[in-house]
Amino acid sequence: MATDEDFAHTDEAARNRREKALVLARFAWNRGITADELLALSDDVRRKLARAAGAHPPRTMETWALVARLLTEKSAWAAQHPGHPAAAPTAADEKIMWVKKPPRRWL
Repeated sequence: MATDEDFAHTDEAARNRREKALVLARFAWNRGITADELLALSDDVRRKLARAAGAHPPRTMETWALVARLLTEKSAWAAQHPGHPAAAPTAADEKIMWVKKPPRRWL
């Protein structure tokens, strides 16, 4: 019988991870969240983002790293196809719910 550690590296686990990463990447992309912004989010915010996307939060950073890679690929594709309808986020106004700008410093 396989242990949990063994399952994490099976073909089935890789497929499951990719499916979940695609769901999370679509959600993040449509909100205009970049790969760097995603990885800079706290674990708590990433868990909330996963739930909002309709996915169980990933247990490891391996899935989030895959999400970031998918976001980078999508950004590159969008830059090459600026007129394509899929090249623009559909819910960019929701980005502020996930990515907060640093407070403005007063001089």
